[in-house]
Amino acid sequence: MVGSHKASGVLLVLLVVMATTIANGTPVVDTAKNAATAVEDTAKNAATAVGGAAASVGAKVTGAKPGGASLDVKASGAKGDGKTDDSAAFAAARKEACAAGSTITVPKGEYLVESLEFKGPCKGPVTLELNGNFKAPATVKTTKPHAGWIDFENLADFTLNGNKAIFDGQGSLAWKANDCAKTGKCNSLPINIRFTGLTNSKINSITSTNSKLFHMNILNCKNITLTDIGIDAPPESLNTDGIHIGRSNGVNLIGAKIKTGDDCVSIGDGTENLIVENVECGPGHGISIGSLGRYPNEQPVKGVTVRKCLIKNTDNGVRIKTWPGSPPGIASNILFEDITMDNVSLPVLIDQEYCPYGHCKAGVPSKVKLSDVTIKNIKGTSATKVAVKLMCSKGVPCTNIALSDINLVHNGKEGPAVSACSNIKPILSGKLVPAACTEVAKPGP
Repeated sequence: MVGSHKASGVLLVLLVVMATTIANGTPVVDTAKNAATAVEDTAKNAATAVGGAAASVGAKVTGAKPGGASLDVKASGAKGDGKTDDSAAFAAARKEACAAGSTITVPKGEYLVESLEFKGPCKGPVTLELNGNFKAPATVKTTKPHAGWIDFENLADFTLNGNKAIFDGQGSLAWKANDCAKTGKCNSLPINIRFTGLTNSKINSITSTNSKLFHMNILNCKNITLTDIGIDAPPESLNTDGIHIGRSNGVNLIGAKIKTGDDCVSIGDGTENLIVENVECGPGHGISIGSLGRYPNEQPVKGVTVRKCLIKNTDNGVRIKTWPGSPPGIASNILFEDITMDNVSLPVLIDQEYCPYGHCKAGVPSKVKLSDVTIKNIKGTSATKVAVKLMCSKGVPCTNIALSDINLVHNGKEGPAVSACSNIKPILSGKLVPAACTEVAKPGP
C-alpha cells in the first residue's frame, strides 16, 4: 500500500513537470526520460524498503545458499577414475570452501578416497553438490572406536545434495573378519558416514552401500533433516545398522529405503524430538529404540515418533530394548503409529532382558524406566505365532504403555497370532488382534 501511494505521487509530479516544461519550451522527450528515471529510482527505493522488511521478518538462514564461489573438486586435483586416491583433492576443496562459505561441486565419476573429513566451523554456509559416487578401499583396517570413513563434523547450515550419489564402503571382506559375536566389541571398523555436531543442516538423496560397520551415524546434532535416503547391504552384513541416531535433538528422517544386516534405524541414548516417517525397512532387524542401559550415565530418550512405515521380511518390527542389570535410565513419550508389517518375525517388541551373545547380567532387572509409550494402528502379518511381546523390567515396571487398533495375523501351522506380556498392564483401546497379553512373555526369541 505504501508503494502504491508513492507511485501515485510520482505520477502527479511527472504530469506537473511535463506541463511546466511545455510552457517553457523544453523538449518533452528529455523531460519524460528524466521523469521516468525518477519513477524508476523511487520504485527501486520502495522495493528495497519492502525487501529489507521481508528479510528482517524471515531472518532464519537454515539451508541458506553459500555466499562464495562454486568450487569444482576436479580443479583441486581429483581424478574421479575409481583408482586414484582423491582424498587430498577433497581436503583442499573443503579447506577453501570452509574459509569463505561456498559450494563444492563433484562432477560425474567414481572417487576413491581412503578417508574424508569435512570439519567446521566454517566462515559461512557450505554446500556439497554431488553428481559422482564415492568408493572406499576394500582392505580391512582397524580404526579408533566409532571412527568414520567419511566424516561431517561441527558444521552449521550445511547442505548435502546427493542427487542419488552412492557411498560404497566395500565391506564384504570386513564382514568376514567381524568378531563381534565372540568379543562383544563391535566398533573397530569404520562407519560409512558420520554426521557429528551438525546444526540446522539438510542431507538429501544419498545412498550408503556395503558399509564395513554402521552405514550412517548421527551424533550430537540439532535440527537436521534427512530425506530420500538409501541403505543397501545384504542380510549377512553383521552390525551394519542403517541409520543410528544418538544424543541429538530435532532430527527428522523423512523417506528412506533400508536393506541391511542389522537394525534399519537404531535410536540411542540422548535422542529427543525425533521423527522417523515413510521408511521402508527390510531385510534387517526392524526399527529399534536401544539398546539402552549398557553404559553408565546414558542420557534420557524423549519424544520419539515413528509413523507411516513399511517393515518387510525382518527379524523384528518396532521394538524397545534395554539391558538387564543396567544403570538407571529413562525412555518416555514414544509413539509407534500407522505401521504395516509384512512377514515380520516379531512385529511389536518391548524387551527389557536384551542380552545378545550372552554378554550381560542375566536375571538382574533392567533399571531403564519405560513410560508413556503408544503403539497404535499396527497391521499386517507376523511370521511367528508371537506377534506382540511386551516384556518389561520386574525391578522398574513399564507405566502408561498403550495398545490401540492392532491387527496382526499369523497363518502358520502353530495357530493364530498371540500376545505375550510380563510385568506390564497395558492401556487398551480399539480392536486388538491378537487379544492383548493372553500369554506370559519369556526371554529369548
